[in-house]
Amino acid sequence: MAQSKKRSPGASAALHGALALASLVSVFPVLWIFLTSLKPAGHETSTRFFDHPTLAAYGDLISHTKFLTWFGNSVLVAGFTTVIGVFLAATTGYAVSRFRFPGMRPVMWTLLITQMFPVAILIVPLYQLLAKLQLLNQPLGLILTYLTIAVPFCAWTMKGYFDTIPTEIDEAGRIDGLNPFGTFWRLVLPLARPGLAVTAFYSFITAWGEVAYASQFMTGLDKMTLAGGLQTFVNQYTQNWSMMATASVLIAIPAAVVFVLVQRHLVAGQTAGSVK
Repeated sequence: MAQSKKRSPGASAALHGALALASLVSVFPVLWIFLTSLKPAGHETSTRFFDHPTLAAYGDLISHTKFLTWFGNSVLVAGFTTVIGVFLAATTGYAVSRFRFPGMRPVMWTLLITQMFPVAILIVPLYQLLAKLQLLNQPLGLILTYLTIAVPFCAWTMKGYFDTIPTEIDEAGRIDGLNPFGTFWRLVLPLARPGLAVTAFYSFITAWGEVAYASQFMTGLDKMTLAGGLQTFVNQYTQNWSMMATASVLIAIPAAVVFVLVQRHLVAGQTAGSVK
């Protein structure tokens, strides 16, 4: 077996330098926002980050704004979007992976085509639809809207993952007397944890970080999610960068926690879901 060519010291130093530079570029905006949140009032645009750092902005954000209300609304919307999205994507992906039924190909093509339309085009028809259903300014309306984004992509991902699970497992379940749903729930689904992790993470991030729909469909300070609430800090009438930076730091924490919880499954789930 031929030995692999060793990298020269110069090439190794250049590679590590490039990786360090790329890491710095990636981390710098996040670090800038965090340090901005620690600046005293009136010094948000100053480049002196460690001049009397304070946590006063965090206290003001929680005490003098509707941040906790927006946070609760976002948790509600993102939580239901994640749970319902995972269930619909998993059942849809399993059905099209294991069964052949009339209209299967049109269903899959429909799921694929829905991903081709940008958000800006869909705002008006979705707004009119929610208005007819009297779901404007309601968490349920926003949840349904986010499901139209998350479910099609996640269903394709889950189909690709279920395709990698041997069909012999389904046959063994039928021999043991399980119906199709029992086979799916008790035998196949536990093996699809990496795919479910990808689906859950994508569904959560879709609902947690989306701005356009949340800004248009939710009005009133008590109804807003975090995406809409942040726009009250910096707009054409006011620029409160300290509150914006502080809220951005707190908003990133739940997303980071979810990522840490599912990160060990993400690579396996994404790779397996793309095999076929």
